[in-house]
Amino acid sequence: MAQDNKPLDIDVDIKESIYHKYKKEVWAFDKKDFDALFFEFFEKQNDQKTILTKEEFYTYTIKIAIYSEKYGMLYKDHKAEAQQTKKEWFDKKYSDYLESKK
Repeated sequence: MAQDNKPLDIDVDIKESIYHKYKKEVWAFDKKDFDALFFEFFEKQNDQKTILTKEEFYTYTIKIAIYSEKYGMLYKDHKAEAQQTKKEWFDKKYSDYLESKK
């Protein structure tokens, strides 16, 4: 009865792996690097001819989540907002992305 009914994220391992792989790299990003990453992701996501692989999709979303984490550490008055943004990007699902391509 007291169990959490929230479905498990089957991709948590790949997300964690990507997070640890790219954390230092993304923490070194400046605003220009982040903007380039962000716009590249949305271009590829919205291109109906392109379907990202699971690893490509999560590499983009997790890097964006890491940058949100960095933003919260740099600007303490925006920490809660940045943590929420990080969570939203970390919670993105590849299956939802594939559904959007249909």
